[in-house]
Amino acid sequence: MPAGDASDAPRPPRAGDAARLARIFGDALPETTRDERGDDERRDDSGDSWLRSQVPPHHG
Repeated sequence: MPAGDASDAPRPPRAGDAARLARIFGDALPETTRDERGDDERRDDSGDSWLRSQVPPHHG
């Protein structure tokens, strides 16, 4: 094949590519961040409760 073959060049994006990717993979990132939403849930990360929540199920 010649070095300047047209099949090696990247193709321009088509109009439906973004919609197709969103339909297949969904939205990768949320529209807002946690601090913008105001999720003020306070978790008890102190002491043994955090440690116990990190134990894998097979180590019961």
